[in-house]
This record gives sequence, structure tokens and C-alpha cells, in this order.
Amino acid sequence: MGSSVEGKVIAITGASSGIGEASARLLAASGASVVLGARRTEVLESIAKDIRNKGGTAEFRALDVRSREDTAAFVDFAREKFGRLDVIFNNAGIMPLSPMSSLKTDEWDNMIDVNIRGVLNGIAAALPVMEAQGGGHIINNASIGAHVVVPTGAVYCGTKYAVWAISEGLRQESKNVRVTVISPGVIETELGSDITDAAAKGALEEFRKISLTPDAIAGAVLYAASQPDNVDVNEIIVRPTASAF
Repeated sequence: MGSSVEGKVIAITGASSGIGEASARLLAASGASVVLGARRTEVLESIAKDIRNKGGTAEFRALDVRSREDTAAFVDFAREKFGRLDVIFNNAGIMPLSPMSSLKTDEWDNMIDVNIRGVLNGIAAALPVMEAQGGGHIINNASIGAHVVVPTGAVYCGTKYAVWAISEGLRQESKNVRVTVISPGVIETELGSDITDAAAKGALEEFRKISLTPDAIAGAVLYAASQPDNVDVNEIIVRPTASAF
């Protein structure tokens, strides 16, 4: 394929809101067939219907990225619908920030399960398919937290450093499969809505006064995915102009 997403089959996790939703809408508008995965199927159904009403091609399936079996079924669903899988955007993530001294160990575990295992499950499902096809593209959503650590973000940043490292290792091993890691700065999304620590929630609200919209990251996904097959955009960092981090 040339430098376009026209006709590509693109699976997106965490597609019910924020960056996932914005990416699905932009990629579909650009000619891709998108497959949306998330736990909130009623929201996915509405997004897919809107994409179709605007002339795009979209399918959806319930998905919990913490489950390897569910993620494999999601990729199988994409192949059943469209015959192949060109791109997977491992976008699902959570960010319940808190000081480590709060010992919110359940939240730590959940971040590890979604942010790290979720990406690994996406890779495990998609990589054999892409290798058998002779090509494909794995895009992993990290964070500016993969490059800088802040108070209350130790575990979250740790998970995103892991996403960066996993992506880089996979890139080095891959000859036919392209690998991109995208690191958004502060974005206005639902991410962080699950913060239970009051101080961390207040700090995030202050930080978000200069936030970008999810469309900014969707544009980065489109840019990476639309390159010619022999061009691998390995890493994209997208920050608000006014951001120090």
C-alpha cells in the first residue's frame, strides 16, 4: 500500500471515548475500516452508527483488554469481518494517580493489568496475524509519563515506561511489522476520572488547564498509519505548546 489508510483494517482498543473514539472517527473518515473495542458496548454501537451514517465503515465488539482470550477474540472478529488486520492501536489505559504512601495497591494492580498486560495481550493477538500476512502495524499508546515521572504518577509512569520499552523491543525484533509508540502530553479525556486521591485529582485539574483535545493524538495515529509500508514512524510525542512536561 502507498501512503494512505484507505482500505486498511484498523482495530482500536479503548475506543468508546477520548483518543480511541477520536482516532476511530478520523481513520474511518480517511477511508479505513475500523473495528472498535471497549467494555461499554452501547457507546461503541452509537459511535459505529455515527461513523456509518457519515459514509465510513465500522464494526464493534465488547472487549476487556485485561483478558488475553477476549483480546484474541477481538482480533479474530476483525479478521472475520474484513479478512485481515493491518493495524492495531493498543490505546486502552487508566490513570488513577495517587502518592505511593497511600498504598492503593488495588489501583496499582489494575494499572498493571490494563496498561501493560492490555498492550501485551493486543500484541499477542495481532502479531501472529500480521507476521502470517507478511506485514502490519502495531501502535501502542504510552504517555508523556513514559518520559518523565511526577509525584503521584510513580506507578502510572512505570506502566507507561513499560509500554515504551515493550514497543522498542518489538520494533527491534520486527522485520515486516511496523511499531509505533505514541506519547501524549496532557489531553482532555476521561483518563483520570477514576482518581480517588483528592490531592492528585486537584493537581490533574490544574495541569489540564492547558490540555489538548483527543483530535491532536488522532492526527498522530493517522500520520503514523498512513506512511508507506517501508517507513516506520517509531515514536511520536505530542504536547500542548504551553506545557513544561
